[in-house]
Amino acid sequence: MSALSGNPIPSAPPSYEEAVGINMNYPQPYPVPGQNPDGKGMNCPPHMGQPPPTNNPITVQTVYVQQPAVFYDRPVQMCCPSCNQVIVTRLSYDSGALTWLSCGGLCLVGCVAGCCLIPFCIDALKDVDHTCPKCSALLGSYKRL
Repeated sequence: MSALSGNPIPSAPPSYEEAVGINMNYPQPYPVPGQNPDGKGMNCPPHMGQPPPTNNPITVQTVYVQQPAVFYDRPVQMCCPSCNQVIVTRLSYDSGALTWLSCGGLCLVGCVAGCCLIPFCIDALKDVDHTCPKCSALLGSYKRL
């Protein structure tokens, strides 16, 4: 079709400079870093306040982050943060809020002749402390209430 209209078919699309209309013969509006205004390259001296870069090897340190242990009323296998040993926690039971509330509830029901002290004999109503069997450090607690 273009042969019929007399216009030649372009062989390639125009370059970016031609499409945008930038004329490369005009000077740059801003100086290009590392060049003189006349367009010739120059070598900038290094900054005097900073030492020249050295080729020191980079050391990579791998840090392992342990997930926080969730403590319940069962022993937990974990790495002790005090002695750095893999251990299974030792449990110890301590009277907590649920034990005292159970005792008070039994007193209100009428068990005052010593039966209200039964919750202090039941481990399932007490709070649980997890300790390390090797260094005896307290690792965490499980509160019933």
